[in-house]
Amino acid sequence: MAQPTASSSASERRQSVRTGVAWDGVRRLLDAAAADGHQARIVDIGGGTGGFAVPLAELGHTVQVIDPSPDALASLDRRARERGVADRVTGQQGDLSDLSDLVDEADLVLCHGVLEMVEDPAASLASIAGVLRPGGHLSLLVAQRHAAVVARAMAGHFQAARELLDDVPHRPEGGSPGPAGRSGRRFTHDEIVDLLVGAGLSPESVHAVRVFADLVPGSLLDLEPGATAALVELEKAVATRPEYLPLAAQLHVVARR
Repeated sequence: MAQPTASSSASERRQSVRTGVAWDGVRRLLDAAAADGHQARIVDIGGGTGGFAVPLAELGHTVQVIDPSPDALASLDRRARERGVADRVTGQQGDLSDLSDLVDEADLVLCHGVLEMVEDPAASLASIAGVLRPGGHLSLLVAQRHAAVVARAMAGHFQAARELLDDVPHRPEGGSPGPAGRSGRRFTHDEIVDLLVGAGLSPESVHAVRVFADLVPGSLLDLEPGATAALVELEKAVATRPEYLPLAAQLHVVARR
């Protein structure tokens, strides 16, 4: 995924800020595999139009995108053909509940911004673990609760912030936090680690994502030369510092089966 440049569009620059940390985490995994001459079999759950899938295919990996939207899958197909990787990218309509029927085995599963919306996160993570080869990895990106409290308060939604702050997740038998609201669940670091361990997955790293990105006015990134690149570097600099995890809009967790 290319670094932002002066010629990048405003949307591309903002996207680079939002995805830079997670992209680097995925690249580190795949670079290690490529060093051994191994091209990965990747499954991207909810991968939509191919924002991750197509760049991964350009690195030589095969990517299977599973998404419930036929329109998104049509856009994925167009993007893959335009970038010359249609032979390494496939799209199938479905969601996490269909995973065992659609996937035989994967070296890496991407589940970015999906776990928040499922009815049973514990069962969904168990399904992912079931299609990962032994030693395979999950790249999991989830919304984080503490930052959502701050965001609501800063927007003047004090009652909503208080409700989210005091919300002790209901844990039905099986250990999944819930229920999901209109915008989906929010997870804390400890909750997501417990869920992964319960699914038989071992968390290897946790990174803070979007610590500052949602607080910086878009106009500054659009108008100030070099601002986007500097913000991306700042996000990467704090991503591994545990004191910034509670401030992150999202957590990126890499776990191993």
